[in-house]
Parts: sequence; C-alpha cells; structure tokens
Amino acid sequence: MSVTIPSPASPPVSDSRTFARAVQDLRDGFGHRELWLELGWQDIKQRYRRSVIGPFWITIATGVMAAALGLLWSVLLNANLRVLLPQVTVGLIMWNFIQSSILDGSEVFIKNEGLIKQLPSPLSVHVYRLVWRQVLFLLHNIAIYVVVILIFPPPHWTLSMLLAFPALGLLILNSGWVSMFFGILATRYRDIAPLLVALTQLLFYATPVVWSLDTVPKSHGNSERARIVEINPLYHYLEIVRAPMIGREQHLYHWLIVIGCTMVGWAATLLLMKQYRSRVAYWV
Repeated sequence: MSVTIPSPASPPVSDSRTFARAVQDLRDGFGHRELWLELGWQDIKQRYRRSVIGPFWITIATGVMAAALGLLWSVLLNANLRVLLPQVTVGLIMWNFIQSSILDGSEVFIKNEGLIKQLPSPLSVHVYRLVWRQVLFLLHNIAIYVVVILIFPPPHWTLSMLLAFPALGLLILNSGWVSMFFGILATRYRDIAPLLVALTQLLFYATPVVWSLDTVPKSHGNSERARIVEINPLYHYLEIVRAPMIGREQHLYHWLIVIGCTMVGWAATLLLMKQYRSRVAYWV
C-alpha cells in the first residue's frame, strides 16, 4: 500500500498590492458613509466655531471678488457686464473647488495622521471626507450664482442648461482621484505640496477663469494665439460646467476631453493605490 506524503504548504502570498485590494478600499470607504459624512460636517463646524456667519464667509469673499473682477474686466476689455459677470462668477466658484481639491488633497493624509494610525478604516475614508467637505463649500458658493443669474439671466433658458448637473457630478468624481493621487504622492514626497501651491497659482492665470477666449481682442492674431489655452485640461473642466450654467453654446469635445482625463486619472490613481496604499500609514 502506497503512502502519500503531503507536500509542504507554500507560504501565503500577500495580496496587499493588487488592483482588487485598491478597488476594495474604495468600496469599503464608501460603505463608511456615516463616518465621513459626519467628519466632513464637523470639519466645517470646527473651522467656523463661534462665527456668526460661518462658512458663508467664503461665499461673501467669493461674491465680492467676482463682482470686483467682473467690473474691472468689463472696463478694461470693454466687455458687456451682463455677459462677463455670470462667467466670472461661475469660473471663480468652480476654480475654488478645483484648487481646494488639489491643495487640500495633497495634505489629506498628513493632516489625518492621528486617525490613520489609531482608527482602522480604509484609506479612502479620508478622501471621501475631504470631497464631501468641498461639496458643502461648493453648495454654499452656488448661492452667489443664483443671485447673479437672477440679476443677469441668460438670453434663452434651454434644456441644455440641465447638463450642468452631470458636469458637476463629473467634477466631483475627478476630485476623488485628484485628492487620492496627490495625497499619496505628497505624503511620500513632502516637497510636492508647496510645489502644487505655486503650480495652481500659475494655472489660475493660464486658465480662463475670470476671462474667456471671446474677450481676447481679435487684432494682430491675438485670438488665434489664445487658442493655445485649450492645451490646458482645466479649461475644459471649467467649460463643461460654466457653459450650461450661463446658457452658452456647448461643444462636445470639452466633454470628451474631460471624460478621457477622468479615465486616465482614475487608472493612474488605482495603480498608485495598488503600489503604495499600504505604506501611507508609515509615511505620515
């Protein structure tokens, strides 16, 4: 009678660096909705503790800046204030959201060092918390847009203006990968955060936030040279939201570029999570 000798068990292979674990982290983090929804709300309450107006200080500051820049540019460029002010207002509101996603995202894990080390939760919880907080600020600032659009309504109210809702959803979706991507990189390399501050300041002037290609003087070919702005992907992110919100003609290529950037951004983020997600707790 033959005796079968069992072979020694092979050592378990760690699956911490797999795309499945990275996706599972995002799923588990979203499942902790009660946690990050409450933490995001507490962030706002703590930031404006003992303040009478609270987060509406940001709304007031954005509204004053939009009004000042709208008046200034309408005089300098001899542009119609009725057209320029809604454009500047929406541009500033969306830029604040984009900029906060980049800059706050680069410090999302560093600022949550205590929770990461003490609270056993998915890494994405802190990103969802940040995105939720930025959405709350965005909703506060939307009040400025409502006031401006009531004073300077678009020439025609069309159903295409409803595209602003999926555009906002796409912007929020991008905020998730931006915060996670730069959060992991800036936690490992601390020089990235101040570098992003300088970069976003430069991009503010290079992106038509408070100006547009239509307001560039057409003499000496300036209008054609200004088309180089379209190389900047942030321009397309602004346009898919701003165009429907102010009743302006929309172009399909803006949507295609943003969707393409979203897919590439999330793919790069998943790859980064796959490689370094488990090391963040040691880097903070």
